[in-house]
Amino acid sequence: MAVLLALVLMLSSVGTVTLVSVALGRAGASMAGVGPAGLALAAAVLVTGLALVFLAAMRRIGLPMGDVVSAADRVAAGDFSARVAERGPPFLRAVARAFNSMTTRLSEQDRQRRELMADIAHELRTPLAVVQGRLEGLLDGVYPRDDTRLAEVLEETRLLARLVEDLGTLAYSERGTLGLQKEPTDLGVLLGDAARALASEGATQGIAILVENGADLPLLDIDPLRVREVVTNLIANAIRHGDRGTEVFIGAERSDSHVTVRVRDTGPGIAPAERPRIFDRFQKGGRSRGSGLGLAIARNLVVAHGGEIAAESELGRGTTVTFTLPLAAS
Repeated sequence: MAVLLALVLMLSSVGTVTLVSVALGRAGASMAGVGPAGLALAAAVLVTGLALVFLAAMRRIGLPMGDVVSAADRVAAGDFSARVAERGPPFLRAVARAFNSMTTRLSEQDRQRRELMADIAHELRTPLAVVQGRLEGLLDGVYPRDDTRLAEVLEETRLLARLVEDLGTLAYSERGTLGLQKEPTDLGVLLGDAARALASEGATQGIAILVENGADLPLLDIDPLRVREVVTNLIANAIRHGDRGTEVFIGAERSDSHVTVRVRDTGPGIAPAERPRIFDRFQKGGRSRGSGLGLAIARNLVVAHGGEIAAESELGRGTTVTFTLPLAAS
């Protein structure tokens, strides 16, 4: 930009001098009677005018460019709060707007990265502390070395394994490097299998899981394991937050361009303040013992299939999570 600016100013000055020289040459006859002092005065006025024009242009263009360079140096040093005042010619104001937009995104990404690191450390700390405490108790003789104590330690290690697996799935999906193994899939059968897999867990808590598919569901070209993971996460989430007597309904219906899957429960619902963040990482209710990644993973997997996901909830009247799968790829 600086080199381009210098070239423009130089060419403008050269062009101005050339035009003035041509004009003076054509007016040579009328200038013949002007003495050396008059010519020197005219030349001085011309040079002074060009210098003033050049300085004004440098001030109008050079100062905003200097702001951008200074702010860029601050960003390079890690200060993402740097902003540039929008001034100067239109193209420089556009550069300033783009720069400010970039630093705003960088600042937000840096904040999310710091929060993610803190959340991961928090989620790993609890099960690791439990495993360490139980093992130390077993070695010191505080706890009897029986199957019950070992099963508790094993459950905590399984929780850690699920957390690590969820983090890997989330990282791959957010980077766009999660490979989908697509194949023609009967969505109705998939929903039934997911419901049966969690039926015993729901029955233990007094929660019924019911499948109510629409008619004429086509075969979809999807990754059955990943879509089942989405459905399983939604059902498990409804079970974790449901009360005894809650019912969970799973269904799908076809439209012109996509298939819509709904997981609806009659549970306590979600508080209005929490609804905008339910698909965020590590966002979970007070009664959940999961990783808080289930809905974030579900959202990314649905988007990877070209669909959309949304949730509606009302306190005391349950929650409905809906996601779509396009028919174009079926």
